[in-house]
Amino acid sequence: MDRRTFIRGAAAGVGAAALSGGQAFARGPEPAVVGESPYGPLASVPDANGLLLPDGFSSRVIAVAGEPVGSTTHRWHVYPDGGGVVPTADGGWIYVSNSEVFPSTAPAGGGVSAVRFSARGDITDAYPLLTGSTSNCAGGMTPWGTWMSCEEDPTGRGLLWECDPTGVRPAIAREAMGLWRREAATVDPVRGHVYMTEDDPEGCLYRFTPDTSADLSAGILEVCVVSGDVVSWERIDDPSGASVPTRAQVSNATVFPGNEGIWFHDDGIYFCTKYDHSVHFIDVRDGKYRLLWAGDPETVGVDDAVLSHVDNITVREDGHIFVAEDGGNMELVVMSPDGSLAPFLRIVDQEWSEITGPAFSPDGSRLYVSSQRAPTPSSINTMIDTAEDHQRCGVTYEITGPFNLAAAAIPSTSTTVVTTTVPPTTTPPAPNPVASTSPATTLAAASSNAATRGTARSWRVPIGVAIAGSLAAGALGLMARRRRAVGAPDEG
Repeated sequence: MDRRTFIRGAAAGVGAAALSGGQAFARGPEPAVVGESPYGPLASVPDANGLLLPDGFSSRVIAVAGEPVGSTTHRWHVYPDGGGVVPTADGGWIYVSNSEVFPSTAPAGGGVSAVRFSARGDITDAYPLLTGSTSNCAGGMTPWGTWMSCEEDPTGRGLLWECDPTGVRPAIAREAMGLWRREAATVDPVRGHVYMTEDDPEGCLYRFTPDTSADLSAGILEVCVVSGDVVSWERIDDPSGASVPTRAQVSNATVFPGNEGIWFHDDGIYFCTKYDHSVHFIDVRDGKYRLLWAGDPETVGVDDAVLSHVDNITVREDGHIFVAEDGGNMELVVMSPDGSLAPFLRIVDQEWSEITGPAFSPDGSRLYVSSQRAPTPSSINTMIDTAEDHQRCGVTYEITGPFNLAAAAIPSTSTTVVTTTVPPTTTPPAPNPVASTSPATTLAAASSNAATRGTARSWRVPIGVAIAGSLAAGALGLMARRRRAVGAPDEG
């Protein structure tokens, strides 16, 4: 048995056992093993857009960086990253997408744009939601119909911006939620907690509890601590990180190296860590942790490898988990509720790019996804400063097909209908986060004063690295170890 097979088998062997040993873990998905896709194998020949898809699925290009979207005058942003979908009152929906432009590439870049669709799926409008920000990586939708855009600021001073997908109100910087090298965010629609990731080799997982339901202007920030399979949360005293970075303020905070995408589904959060190629699950109701997938770096670039360089993640209402690769084989991989793992999509001849922004239309029949550095026209030259990237600035696709045949859809309890009529107030409404039908949150413009970043450090346990190591050794417990050097953080 080779090392790759052994590690995958060890991860599968955890089964329903708790990582602390022995006790059954009844709730949540099974640890993943390579198997068959519920949608069938990939085609052997790419379609006209360079995508390998299962039989019955097709793709279309909806936006190209630097070019007008559909018949609108809005030019799509460069480097599309995290994305989300919100339904509209007319039966259509809006796809929201970040622009991950760093100051070193284009000082005036970054931000968020949106594409609006009719009930038939036709593009009816496109427009900016946020400008003047930087390095907008991933984010997440709220149950009350707004988009949380996260800045992956290399200085560690990244903000979370709350955006109105309709474009009626300007975005607002939510400073109370903390400053760090942000990646993504997701909301528990029942309890109101916001969970957030940190894209840093020594990154942490955070939880924000608003003082008022559906109002992100004030609240309590905490950091995740995992002991065995038990999850607890400890308060961050200085969310601004002005004196000490947030990740270093709690000495026993758990390290999730290169924390990437995150998604809430069925009383649990799913999230990815790219430096150890792992996918994690936390049952927020019972406070339990489980490792779903421990990838093997030795498989990077191997043709039959499945799921490395994990990045964005989304979960369908039927429980199927879609994980995007930042590099690897340029695949979007599906993890079935029974733990079977297989590629759903592969983009060919774009090994320099990454797959970003997976999000489904409200009825689950359409999937939106981008290739962040797909080939683009030379007209893009005026939008960025890095010469070698002039013709690789991003394309956004729509995938249609029999998604709903994989399993019966589970009705959502947190769908929000967004209208274009926004109350003329300056304070966001506070709807019931369980089943909100209120208009989009009213947003006001805001700015942030970035304080000097602290330099304090502490020793903590890199959760994914520790678990992967203990699995390979045949152990079920976490191995306590000092933080190790993982490598310089990238801009992605």
